[in-house]
Amino acid sequence: MRVQLNGITKCFGATRAIDDISLTIEEGDFFTLLGPSGCGKTTLLRTIAGFHSPDSGEIRFGDRVINSIPPHQRETGMVFQNYALFPHLSVFDNVAYGLRARRISRTETAGRVAEILKSVQLGGLEGRFPSQLSGGQQQRVALARALVISPQILLMDEPLSNLDAKLRVSMREEIRRIQKRMGITTIYVTHDQEEAMAVSDQIAILNRGRLEQAGTPAGIYFRPASRFAAEFMGGSNILEFPVIAYDAQTEEIVAGAGGQKIYFKGDKPTGRSITVSIRPEWIRVVPSSGPEDRNVLAGTVVSSSFLGAMVRYRVSGPEGKELTIEVHHPDEGDIRADGEQLMYQIPADRLVVLRG
Repeated sequence: MRVQLNGITKCFGATRAIDDISLTIEEGDFFTLLGPSGCGKTTLLRTIAGFHSPDSGEIRFGDRVINSIPPHQRETGMVFQNYALFPHLSVFDNVAYGLRARRISRTETAGRVAEILKSVQLGGLEGRFPSQLSGGQQQRVALARALVISPQILLMDEPLSNLDAKLRVSMREEIRRIQKRMGITTIYVTHDQEEAMAVSDQIAILNRGRLEQAGTPAGIYFRPASRFAAEFMGGSNILEFPVIAYDAQTEEIVAGAGGQKIYFKGDKPTGRSITVSIRPEWIRVVPSSGPEDRNVLAGTVVSSSFLGAMVRYRVSGPEGKELTIEVHHPDEGDIRADGEQLMYQIPADRLVVLRG
């Protein structure tokens, strides 16, 4: 089912938890609300679920406005951060709870519970209680309980935050597999940008109740619209350069960097300086520089961290700034130590101009 949010605002006292957010979530999409703690993502999810009423704006499921419809009539399934399982009920009874509340027959309930438990790989555990399950198994019970009622929309509020790192990776893959197989529209909340990129068709980044940017994971990563989006969606070097010139024919900006010139593609700047983003893995370490080489700078290695498949350097950069550079699959003899000089090249076609 398609979900549309038009100008949703929600206040708690003087605090605007959600500030005029508009989004479209297409049918069957895995859509993630991403942002730091307190950005409004859970409040927005709970507003979609019906646990909060928006102060203004309109929520549509398909062609139907659902602002005044109570939560249990919205055809949504909800997976909470703490799973909210009933400790005194077995796995079967936890999963069957929503069907019994809807007065589904015993025969149909038993069949649907057995089918969904098989889908989440919990067959044979029907008689266990939550205390007898691992964290990953409890998470699957919560997912099964949300899915067994055949909701039009699945809502998930940081469902993996209580799991260890290895289990989070396997469970996010499992959730994605089940979601795609069932084709259910899913709205997912997380503060983990890697998790968001791994599971999502579309991502909306929230900051202080406002929408910073929405798009595909790759689109946001390669073309962040703001400084906040660039820094939150993966590591990024944020640099500010004075503008020297602009060539309208080649759409090339010439900027100053500590007495050198930096060239990169972009629209004509509106001010005397410009702020850009460059990902650490896009900067290339070079052995030397010739007169024809552009955007080659020299710096001192402030810190060098060997991480196996990658070396991460902190290097002195232009205008007294430090840059992070990541070299993947390094050769052992080429790894630089702290205090060594290093030459690096900033690719002209990868600098992203930010709006703020």
